[in-house]
Amino acid sequence: MAVPKKRTSRSKTKIRRSFWQNKAKKIALEAFSLAKSILTNRSKSFYYTINRELADPSESDSLGGK
Repeated sequence: MAVPKKRTSRSKTKIRRSFWQNKAKKIALEAFSLAKSILTNRSKSFYYTINRELADPSESDSLGGK
């Protein structure tokens, strides 16, 4: 015959939830920090190419385009 499992205490539930939330906060903080470093051109671990037309549209107009 099936026997129901014991209920998990509220304190244990809150502890598990806080671990999960703190893990998510840490990942979000790291992503925000990387985004800030990219926007300020101080990133040393992330390489990307710059599209010149999007970066400075005034230069593309002076080159005889459009």
